[in-house]
Amino acid sequence: MAESSSLCGFLDLRAAAPFLVAAVVFYLLTEQLSYRRKKGPLPGPALVVPFLGSVARLIRDPTAYWDGLAARAKESHLGLSAEYFLGTFVVFIRDAELSHRVLTNVRPDAFHFIGHPFGKKLFGDYNLIYLFGDEHKELRRRIAPNFTPRALSTYAAIQQRVIVAHLRRWLHRSEHDVPFRLRVPCRDMNLETSQTVFVGPYLTAEAREAFARDYHTFNVGVMALPVDLPGFAFRRAKQAVARLVRTLTGCAGESKARMRAGGEPSCLMDYWMQDTVREEDEAAAAGNPPPPHASDEQVGGHVFDFLFAAQDASTSSLCWAVSALAAHPGVLARVRAEVATLWSPDSGEPITAAQAAEMRYTQAVAREVIRLRPPATTVPHIAGEPFALAEGYTVPKGATVFPSLYESSFQGFRDPAAFDPDRFFSEERREDVEFRRNFLAFGAGAHQCVGQRYALNHLVLFIALFASLVEFRRHATEGCDDLVYIPTIAPRDDCAVYLKQRCAELPSF
Repeated sequence: MAESSSLCGFLDLRAAAPFLVAAVVFYLLTEQLSYRRKKGPLPGPALVVPFLGSVARLIRDPTAYWDGLAARAKESHLGLSAEYFLGTFVVFIRDAELSHRVLTNVRPDAFHFIGHPFGKKLFGDYNLIYLFGDEHKELRRRIAPNFTPRALSTYAAIQQRVIVAHLRRWLHRSEHDVPFRLRVPCRDMNLETSQTVFVGPYLTAEAREAFARDYHTFNVGVMALPVDLPGFAFRRAKQAVARLVRTLTGCAGESKARMRAGGEPSCLMDYWMQDTVREEDEAAAAGNPPPPHASDEQVGGHVFDFLFAAQDASTSSLCWAVSALAAHPGVLARVRAEVATLWSPDSGEPITAAQAAEMRYTQAVAREVIRLRPPATTVPHIAGEPFALAEGYTVPKGATVFPSLYESSFQGFRDPAAFDPDRFFSEERREDVEFRRNFLAFGAGAHQCVGQRYALNHLVLFIALFASLVEFRRHATEGCDDLVYIPTIAPRDDCAVYLKQRCAELPSF
């Protein structure tokens, strides 16, 4: 009886096998034809690996992968190239004007900004980048008080205290004959800066340690395959995000209570909650529902967005700034001279907002660092509807497009591959005005980075303090400044330098 059942099962499988093979062949053929139809005139692979596409190449060598897409797009008269990975058709955009078109057409019937190919799963529900129209405008209106001159001045003092404290640790840990790799220490410094600036007194020392562990777990997940199953890095990252948002939700509640009691703002969350609690109280008194985007959990989710935006992008910029200054001693000398005319370590006071505003050359250096090495090299969007992007090519609905902020930076500007802060400093050249549409490091349109002034201030203050307080020399090796993605771009050697204290004593404030 058992033998008869086994035989029947085997015969059933043999009978079904041709249909299974036909179904697989039909799927593979349909996939290839669909890819070819969407690709149209764009340069790209003639055939693609089923479902996976080029994901193996992307994981193995991200730098070579993106360079290859850019090279194909450059050869095309459209400034575009096609790719395919994980079942998704991809359009890479090299041309600056076409990138501008995508960034300024984020709306339900055009492009949806996603930040990460699987970001909606990873970042949670309360995320600024997924909003459109009036809802998006309302949230940005609520965020605006976080970046007023008064708020930025408050943050500047905090930023400098953290920067100097970490410089002291770096100098203590470094040895004159052993190169000191800056990327991870810069990341740790930026995490402490973000925690202190954004949520200030509401994180205990224990919470900060847990926060740092969870943020590291999240970062690993950003670069991992999106396998949402137990034991995989992507699932661990999702769980870490949930814990981080819960922590920030509690901080929002504490900040509201302190602002209601008449406390002075001491961090970003306080500046945000100052107006929020007033609107909440007015709504409650009038019997109206609370204002949108004002619950503790929503605020916690949005502050996590700020942390993600500030953390690795800033780490990238600080490393590239040190690398550029080490490679250009004339630029470094000009920065040191300008800072010395406005501020001295012996003053015992941090650099004021007014002094930082007068450091025009140092600001030009910061902008040139960001132009030459924009931390987020691409910003993925999904086409919500077919979109006529260029003459002769319409992006199909559901395609993921990658406007390249990095490639835009090398278009228009004179001698674009050169590190030349004078392009942003010289009154005669004014390249920042002439080619402003190609300076896309902070995006464009309605979703342009809301915290760009904070990010630039942080880079300017770091450059001013690092150049003034530290003697440094790059540990130059072949390929040390090649780009690696982790997830933003960084020097391949993690920016290895030799450090030595430059002034008699580091300031204390």
